[in-house]
Amino acid sequence: MLYVSFFVILFSPLAVGFTICNIKAPSAVRFAIVPSRIYSARDSSENGFQEQPLLSGGKTTPLRRTILGQLASLAALTGSGPGPAGASPTSAGRRDCIEDSDPGKTVVTCTGDVMSPNASRPSRISATENGISSSSVNNPSRFSPPWTYLTETDDPRRAWNSLVRAIMEGSEPGTEIVELTDSYVHATVPTVFPKLGPKAVDDLEFVLRKEDNLVLYRSASRASVFVYPLTQPVSDRNSNLQRLQRIRSILGWEELGYAQTGSKML
Repeated sequence: MLYVSFFVILFSPLAVGFTICNIKAPSAVRFAIVPSRIYSARDSSENGFQEQPLLSGGKTTPLRRTILGQLASLAALTGSGPGPAGASPTSAGRRDCIEDSDPGKTVVTCTGDVMSPNASRPSRISATENGISSSSVNNPSRFSPPWTYLTETDDPRRAWNSLVRAIMEGSEPGTEIVELTDSYVHATVPTVFPKLGPKAVDDLEFVLRKEDNLVLYRSASRASVFVYPLTQPVSDRNSNLQRLQRIRSILGWEELGYAQTGSKML
């Protein structure tokens, strides 16, 4: 059986490290994790670890709380225990995610990336998802500039009504508007690619900025597919970008910046 030992440097109870048990640490107390029990021993023992009452029994001491807290933190960091949501590399930068893995691929589905109720702009697109956002200014491959509706009208209400109609006209069949206010619209659109079945959807969001005569937006796939050993999701074949381009073409609005051309790696 492999014994993994943790040591606490005596001058700092918060400095916790780990080493294989046959490495000597004369100035430290070493702890070995074995099934259902935690032991401590001095290095002078030649007959294995000798049980001590430091971490056994029902009594909780400050040192015991410190050691167990550090072990739990290390387990989360190394992936040997439950960690915080979004801690996996395949869901970095995303919220409210679940993973489904088989020997060939991992599918990560996140439902918490839509705009927060108190936010003023849509979320950015992380490196672990497919999509386009006018907020992704630090990620050129996933950024597209805001739109101005002044080529159609200077009336924000008229522009907004035109946009809502264009969403339904320019998006794929099965599009549903799930939230609509006088300055925010959120629709779900069936995912075009990768094909993951009828329940896979993209989130399509628009925000009206009346004071600036422009519209911010985001179109992103909830699900990302990772095929070993790739660390980037399988491409959406620019389907999110093309959807936005169709909607803007219907409206006849202008982009306030250089147009996004999409990925060439399809």
